[in-house]
Amino acid sequence: MRGRRRSILGALGLLLAAAMAAGARAESYPTKPIRLIVPFPPGGSNDIVGRMVGAQLGDRLGQSIVVDNRSGAGATIGAAIAASAAPDGYTLLLISASFVYNPSLYKHLPYDPAHAFAPVAMLGSGPLALLVTPSLPVNSTKELLALAREKPGQINYATAGIGSLIHLASELFRIQGKVDMIHVPYKGGAPAMLDVAAGQAQMTMATIIQCLPMIHNKQLKPIGISALKRSPVLPDVPTIDESGLPGFVANNWWGVLAPAATPREILDQLHDAINAILSSDETRRRFDAEGATATPMTRDAFAGYITEETGKWAEVVKQADIKAE
Repeated sequence: MRGRRRSILGALGLLLAAAMAAGARAESYPTKPIRLIVPFPPGGSNDIVGRMVGAQLGDRLGQSIVVDNRSGAGATIGAAIAASAAPDGYTLLLISASFVYNPSLYKHLPYDPAHAFAPVAMLGSGPLALLVTPSLPVNSTKELLALAREKPGQINYATAGIGSLIHLASELFRIQGKVDMIHVPYKGGAPAMLDVAAGQAQMTMATIIQCLPMIHNKQLKPIGISALKRSPVLPDVPTIDESGLPGFVANNWWGVLAPAATPREILDQLHDAINAILSSDETRRRFDAEGATATPMTRDAFAGYITEETGKWAEVVKQADIKAE
């Protein structure tokens, strides 16, 4: 009986020690700079969001956040570096929509997207604008779909390249709209928009911040927004959902992950700090400038969102038979 009591007390002692150690880790973290891997080049929306959140997160945690741009291979190089980092809270990964469709585009990723990471926080999301060349005789999603059905195979849609978000969103539009259109890939969104403006292609999609100057200059005609709510940046442009293609959603978005096995108390600390940042005026202003919206979620909800988006885009990749370049 005494032996059993000693065993129980010993087990309780171990649990108490573990709890105290966990509390000590949470109180002392962080004690050095944190690396935020951004798997995209400097200057783009992903880099802008990463640096904006990183600067405010550093202020809240009392340690600097070092942004480490590791671009290449559709953002998989940076993700692989983060996946192999120590799970101690000192390496984080900024992700965007590419994270959820890369598993369908690439047969052999250098990491396991389903098990290599732990969700930290959702940051925000921003819709795409559906754009047509000004000379095209359509002013709504409904009219564009009607014209595409009337002239199968005669409307070209320009994208930022095979396997880009613009490509997948355009394929989703084609699939849901049940239309036959021709894909013309470009090396980036800017040349795609320029050729649509010139009438070399008839349709494209783009992030709002990217296409806004050409909309204001009447070089491109916006006829739809890819979210379920209108954008405050383009309030007069209806959503694709309300103007001809019910249920259509194709947003870019951003979030933060950590290597799997990062202690839960550290993940929770980071999550709480980031969610506080998302409610700040500075964050709202910066997201507004990107045509985006802060989208705080619980860690579990963010994990569910990643799973849902992964399945959605896997079906698009399959139906469109898209292969990564």
